[in-house]
This record gives sequence, structure tokens and C-alpha cells, in this order.
Amino acid sequence: MKIDSSTVAVVTGGASGLGRASAEALAAAGAKVAIFDQNADAGEAVAAEVGGIFCKVDITSEEDVVAGFARSREAHGQERILVHCAQVSRGGKTVSFDKASGGYRRYSTEDYLFSANGILIASYRMASLAALGMASLDPLEDGERGCITLTASVAAQEGQVGQIAYGSLKAGVNGLVLPMARDLMDLGIRVNSIMPGVFATPPMLALGERNPAVFEGLAKSVPFPKRLGKPEEFGSLVLELARNSYFNGQNLRLDGAIRMGPR
Repeated sequence: MKIDSSTVAVVTGGASGLGRASAEALAAAGAKVAIFDQNADAGEAVAAEVGGIFCKVDITSEEDVVAGFARSREAHGQERILVHCAQVSRGGKTVSFDKASGGYRRYSTEDYLFSANGILIASYRMASLAALGMASLDPLEDGERGCITLTASVAAQEGQVGQIAYGSLKAGVNGLVLPMARDLMDLGIRVNSIMPGVFATPPMLALGERNPAVFEGLAKSVPFPKRLGKPEEFGSLVLELARNSYFNGQNLRLDGAIRMGPR
């Protein structure tokens, strides 16, 4: 897909981290970008920086997401690109010892449902609503109408201790990609996912401030280059996935060749 000033993109989680880097990369290529996020102050600042629009959106709310798309489309027109980075989840082991009670507890069904709504269901919600809008667009070269990029994780393939929900639900995000790409192939809408490894996002940088030794250990665990990923490297891949129309139905690792151990 050729990206220029007529191209509209929606980026969830665009106020910081991987989403912000994606929004910046797309805007630098000429696209008009709408930022969907809960953080209004940061979201407005990023939108101003990239010359786009901010929409306060809770990705776990169908009503919020529909309203966000309506506002974005009123301002910029129908998006051809969706990049979904936002997520909400709760960590925990399937069964763990609870010091407070002196007994064992399980990761509750309610916690799992909360995480499912914030990862897997939100991914389907964002992708399907974007695709519904993209279906109305005039086709470009090769009949292409749009490009959807979801964010999974290396935990989708190597979920660690305490990632029963996160790992399985990110695997579910990967599982959406091929059937959705096939569902949408006659409409010319492509679907891919990116599986980032350990990246220098705000939560990870905060961990580094609290525990420098853990942070340094994570960096050293990456085969090459021996550092955390840079958000702009994620943004670069997002841009390439949009530009290169032969990427479709793919789950792509972006991880410096790391393979996560159990802990």
C-alpha cells in the first residue's frame, strides 16, 4: 500500500510505547493518524506531535470503540490501516501459594475473563470493526482496501510462569490472524500480527529504575543485539507491513532471537 496524505490510520495504545512509535512512523510516512488511548494528556500530546487526532477509548467497551471510530472517521475519513497495540490484563499463576491465607489459590475465572476481554476479545473487536469500515473503501492496487496489524507477544509461543492468561490469550491473537485474513481476502484486507520480545516500553523502563539488575539481565538474555528492543524498531515493522502488500496472514517475531525460559 502506498502511504501518503490520503492514507488514514488508527493506532490503539498510541499515547506511549509501541503504539506511540507506530503512530510516529505512520505519520512520518504521510498518513493521518488517530490515537486511541485512555491517557488523555499523553494522547493529546502525541496527536499534536504527529498532526493527528486523539480519541479517548476504552478498548474493552464496544460503545467506546464504536464512538472512537466514528470520531476518527468524521475527522479524517475511513481508515485503511489499523494498528492495535493497547491491552489490559492481570498476571498470576494457575495455582499459587497465598501467604495471607496460608493456603493455595487459583487464578480465578473472573481474572481470566478480565484478561480475555482486554487482550483477545479487544483484538477481535478492533479488527472486525475496522474491517467493516474498510470494506466500503475503493480498492487500491491489487484490490487492496486495508491492513490490520495486531500485537501479540513472544509469550504467545513461550509463556512464562505467571503468564497463564497473557500467554494463552496472546496465542489466541495469533490464532485470529490466518482465519481473519482468509475471511477478508475477497475484500482485499490484510491481517498480520507482531510478536515483540523485550522492548524498552514505559513499564519496562520503570522496572529498570526499580530493579536495575533485572533490567540488565533481560538485556543480556537477548542473543543479538544484546539490548531491549527500541519502540521505533516496532514502528518500523508496522510501517513495512502496511507498505508491503505481500505480507498477509503472518505472525512475525521481533525479538533479537530471544527464546524465553520458564521464568
